[in-house]
Amino acid sequence: MSTTDPLFDTDFMKEMLRQVRALDSYGVYDGKSAEQLLAPYVLSKEARAAIPILGDPDAVTLSRVRAFYNAIAVLVEKECGQMAVPLVHLSHEGFGRVLITVGKLVVLDRALRDAHRFGFESFSKMKTEADKQLGLAIEIVGRYAEVAGL
Repeated sequence: MSTTDPLFDTDFMKEMLRQVRALDSYGVYDGKSAEQLLAPYVLSKEARAAIPILGDPDAVTLSRVRAFYNAIAVLVEKECGQMAVPLVHLSHEGFGRVLITVGKLVVLDRALRDAHRFGFESFSKMKTEADKQLGLAIEIVGRYAEVAGL
């Protein structure tokens, strides 16, 4: 990575970069910095407000939503040692739900609204939100380990 920001050395940001690069089957992102790859995840309030919510969310936006929750699922799996499976379901209007399961246990359940405007005010806020979701998921796995093991 060509960045000096220690935020990009965290497990979550490294996994986000892996997820984004995994979506790049044609090598379009080759040679781009971590900031450039993850820049679409950062939206100011003004930029978010300027995005229309009419019509279907585009494929790029949907892939960003999936990459974010896939990264959280990978870290849940890494932490608890059991397979974590993300499910992202979005309607054509940008509303839906994200579930991450471990065994028969739902460890993350998030309603999504306005997927057209999916993003965060900064990289730091993106990581903070992911850490919050990861912490809750790990806590649920610990509390209901028997169900997670099914």
